[in-house]
Amino acid sequence: MNRRYIFPILLGLVGAGILVSLGNWQLHRLAWKEALLAQINAQIAQAPVALPAHPDPQRDQYLAVTAAGHVDPGAIKVLTSETEKGPGYRLISPFTTADGRHVMVDRGFIPQAQADAPLPAFDTTVTGNLDWPRETDAFTPAPDLAAGLWFARDVNRMAASLKVEPVLIVARTLPGDSAAITPIPVDTSGIRNQHLNYAITWFSLAAVWLGMTGLLLWRIRRKQV
Repeated sequence: MNRRYIFPILLGLVGAGILVSLGNWQLHRLAWKEALLAQINAQIAQAPVALPAHPDPQRDQYLAVTAAGHVDPGAIKVLTSETEKGPGYRLISPFTTADGRHVMVDRGFIPQAQADAPLPAFDTTVTGNLDWPRETDAFTPAPDLAAGLWFARDVNRMAASLKVEPVLIVARTLPGDSAAITPIPVDTSGIRNQHLNYAITWFSLAAVWLGMTGLLLWRIRRKQV
């Protein structure tokens, strides 16, 4: 073999090998993520149980629960928007259980145009899932406590503001609530799963790398003719 071919061939094979390895790694990550999503979906869909005495954010994330009690006044409004409904708020209200605990219930979405309507207290039985959403970062604006307006759900800070336990039940059903409020049950739609796209990208780059290597070898051969 002509010595001029050795380095381009080695470069092409090594580079393509690295890119293919990255693609295979993303396929492994895809399998892991799909198994995780299946596990979460199964947990979300389980039959609801009584609210644990001491919910744990790790152990009880997405746990399906039910609790009888009383939705109290003083809702927090979390700015958001819904497709086909436009801007509005997620309503987070204090909830007093039948055994006297004070937690929070995420009642769902209310359009901005209806958000100033009175929200009377009422007795009900909430069915939903426990959640400790991670929606805040260094760029999240501080809440406007005077107006009760928040820009993300932060369970600990909301609980401190409402003077309740840092426990949030995201309602699937909340009988007796206003017809203007649409529940937003917990699901896995917000969990990113782009690993297949990443794998396709790495494999495509490997194919391009090999194609460029072939082009380089062809140009070297032409120069020798």
